Amino acid sequence: MALAEFTHFFLATCLDQVRFMEALVQPEKLHTRMRLWANEEVAMGSLPKRAGTVLEAILYRGELPRGKVPGLLDASERTARRVVAALIDQGVVTARSTRSPLRIGFPARLASRWLPGLFPEQPG
Repeated sequence: MALAEFTHFFLATCLDQVRFMEALVQPEKLHTRMRLWANEEVAMGSLPKRAGTVLEAILYRGELPRGKVPGLLDASERTARRVVAALIDQGVVTARSTRSPLRIGFPARLASRWLPGLFPEQPG
């Protein structure tokens, strides 16, 4: 009986925490916040034009093999490498090595922008 009660309590607490974090992170809005950031960076000249496409693909797929980037962008290998390098330089895309798949990075400087509920903007 005690094990069943504890299990119920534990699972209810887990669900409560998941709901709490979901409300803070708002995952359904993460794509929009990331895309807006990428569009602004492109407009300011900090990212190449189609960098948002790569970022979006990685967000939805979890990771993206580097060899898929030229086809995704319908661009040359050189252009794809330039886009990937710019995203890595910004810290928004990471990879374990030069041959490993690309993954989303969550740089601390963008935490309040991409995850505003989890990391609210600090008054300056």
